[in-house]
Amino acid sequence: MTLIEDPAANPLQLSHLRVLEAEAIHIMREVAAELEKPVLLFSGGKDSIVLLRLAEKAFRPGRFPFPLMHVDTGHNFPEVIEFRDRRVAELGERLIVASVQESIDAGRVKEETGPRASRNRLQTTTLLDAIEANGFDAAFGGARRDEERARAKERIFSFRDDFGTWDPKRQRPELWSLYNGRVARGESVRVFPLSNWTELDVWQYIAEEQLEVPNIYFAHEREVFKRDGMLYATSDHMELIDGEEPFTTSVRYRTVGDMSCTGAVASTAADLETVVGEIAATRITERGETRADDRVTEAAMEDRKVAGYF
Repeated sequence: MTLIEDPAANPLQLSHLRVLEAEAIHIMREVAAELEKPVLLFSGGKDSIVLLRLAEKAFRPGRFPFPLMHVDTGHNFPEVIEFRDRRVAELGERLIVASVQESIDAGRVKEETGPRASRNRLQTTTLLDAIEANGFDAAFGGARRDEERARAKERIFSFRDDFGTWDPKRQRPELWSLYNGRVARGESVRVFPLSNWTELDVWQYIAEEQLEVPNIYFAHEREVFKRDGMLYATSDHMELIDGEEPFTTSVRYRTVGDMSCTGAVASTAADLETVVGEIAATRITERGETRADDRVTEAAMEDRKVAGYF
C-alpha cells in the first residue's frame, strides 16, 4: 500500500506531511528565538519521537537549544523507558527525569490505593515543580488536537499563569501563523508543534522517516486482563478485581503512558505498514480506546489541564 503521496508527481507542491513538518520546525525555531529557557518533553512515545526528529531537522548539526525532560510516574512500561534512555544517549542530549515517586516521598502528592489507583493524575504536581525548579518558560509537548475535545481547544502556544493553570477562555489569537511568545514573570507557555497533525499523520511520518519506536507499538504476545472494555497488562502495579482473570493474547499499544491507565488493543499488526493500515481504518481515537484516565468524567482531560496537566 502507498503510505504517502508521491511528491515527484508534482515537484512544485509539498505533500501534506512536508507542510506539517515545515510548520512544526517553524514553531520550534520561533520558541528558540523568542523564549529564554525552553524544554522538550520526551517520554519515548510516538509523538515525542516525532518531536525529536523535528528538533534534529530544526537545529542540527548543533546541539538542541534546550534539554529534554520526562515526567516519570515510576509505573511506565519498561520497554519504553529502555528506549527513552537509549535514544537520548544516541542523540547526546541532556535528559531531566522528574520523578513522581520523589514527589510522593517528599509529601508533595499522596499515593492512591486500591485496584483503580493510578499515578497519572499525580504527574501534574511533579511537572509544575520541575518547571519552576529549572526556571523553564516554555515546554514543548506532543499533544494533538485530534486526540481529545479539551486538546482541540488549545492554541499552539498555550499560556499558563503563575500557578501553572490553564484558562481556555484567555488564550491568545494565532492569526496567519503569528505566535506571541511574551510571558510575564512566573508565567510559562506549553507549545504544541503537532497540534495540526492526526494520529495517522504521525504514523505516516514515522514510516516515511523510518523512525524507530518502542516495540510495544507493534503486535506481540502479552499477558493482559480485561477491565471496563479495555485490555490492561498484568504487572506489579495493577491490583486485580474479583473475577478478573489474566490471559495471553496478541496486542499492541496505540499510546504509551502509565501502565495503570493505558490499555492495549487486540492486534496482529507487526510492522509499520500494517499499523498505518489499522489506524487509517479505525474510527475510535487512541485516547478514547485506550486511556482510562479520560473516562473518569466527561470533562476529565479539561479538568486536569485547567489544574496544570500537560
